[in-house]
Amino acid sequence: MSTTTPGVRHPGGTDDIYGRGRAHAVEPGGSLFQRIIGTDARLAPAIARLSLGLVMLPHALQKTTGWFGGNGFGATYGGFTKMGIPGPLAFLAIVAELGGALLLISGLLTRLGALAIIGVMLGAVALVHVPHGFFMNWAGKQAGEGFEYHLLAIALGLVCLLEGGGRVSIDRALARRRPRGGVSPAVAEE
Repeated sequence: MSTTTPGVRHPGGTDDIYGRGRAHAVEPGGSLFQRIIGTDARLAPAIARLSLGLVMLPHALQKTTGWFGGNGFGATYGGFTKMGIPGPLAFLAIVAELGGALLLISGLLTRLGALAIIGVMLGAVALVHVPHGFFMNWAGKQAGEGFEYHLLAIALGLVCLLEGGGRVSIDRALARRRPRGGVSPAVAEE
């Protein structure tokens, strides 16, 4: 990482409280694609991205393939529609959960993957979990599950949406290769 002089303002701000410059970050601006994939080499967004993606993937596979004790696509879709969720929205939720998880794990189009997961979680809270309260059904005494898990997933999704994929993401590799204004973005030591 590069070091900077404390108290001196650097273009793009700083990465941390120690004032290390963000010269390696892809600055906001440019094309829509550049803004979607823009990220820097920080570890925290990568941890949020991988944590959310790896937790969501088994849930998505339960719904799509029946793995991990799930019901598979047909039964999940049927269950969603019996709960009053319109068919197209049920289909979109199932596909968005799987697609979002895969995008997050790979770090490809991280912000879109995060947006998909946030949407699925907001829909789940609003349409299914609010009547059961905040807490999960640990003791088996509630009629259903609360929404505490969903809030954590939304929070991790917001980190990914705001910060991008971080270190070891396809987005970062793409952003480092795409010239902006004819000049490739500066890359700091990792």
